Amino acid sequence: MNKATLRKIDYKKELSSFYKVSPKQVSFVDIPNMQYLMIDGQGNPNDQTTFGAAIETLYGMAYTLKFMLKQASEPFDSVVMPLEALFWAEDPTAFAEQRYEEWHWTLLILQPPRVSPEDFTHAKQQLAAKKDPASLHLCRLDDYTEGPCAQIQHLGPYDQEGPTVERLHAAILAQGHQLAGKHHEIYLSDPRRTAPEKLKTVIRMPYTSC
Repeated sequence: MNKATLRKIDYKKELSSFYKVSPKQVSFVDIPNMQYLMIDGQGNPNDQTTFGAAIETLYGMAYTLKFMLKQASEPFDSVVMPLEALFWAEDPTAFAEQRYEEWHWTLLILQPPRVSPEDFTHAKQQLAAKKDPASLHLCRLDDYTEGPCAQIQHLGPYDQEGPTVERLHAAILAQGHQLAGKHHEIYLSDPRRTAPEKLKTVIRMPYTSC
C-alpha cells in the first residue's frame, strides 16, 4: 500500500457510542472485550512521580506503537486514543473524603486489534532505548471487558464531578440495576490546553441486573 494513501483510523469515531457521549442524558451501553496499554498504581492521582509518570509512559508507548506500525511491511495507522482511568477503593467513602492513600487506579489507552504482543515487546524495547521512562517496567498490554455500563459526559473541572457521578448512579439504580465494577473516566480534553470549565470527561460505571 502507498503510505501516502494510508487511511488513518480514528477509533473514537469507529466506536462513537463509547466515546461520543452526551452531557445531557445517561446512556446505557455494552462494552466488549478490547485491548489496552495499562499501568496499575495506588495513591494520589495528583502525584507526578506515580500517576504523572504512568501517563508519560503510556503515551510514549502509544506513539511508539503508532509509528512502528505505520512503518511496517503492511502499514497501519490510527489516531492515538485518549487517556482513560479506572478508580476503586476497598472503602467507597475514601473517594468522598479524598483519602487518596486508599485509592487504587489503572491508567489505560485503547489499542487497535492489530497490535500484537510481539509489537508491544518491540515497542517497549524501542522506547527503553530512546527515553526509558520511569514506569516502563509496569506497562503491559492486556484485555479488559466491562460489559453493561451506564455513562455520561461531565463538562468542567475534575474535582467537580460529584453531581455528575451522583446523577449517573441514580440512573442506574432507577433502572433496577446495581453498581458493579470500577469507576471509569475517559479524558477527552487535554488539561494543558483546555480551560477547566471546558474539560470534557466521560464518566462510566458498570452495573449488574438484579
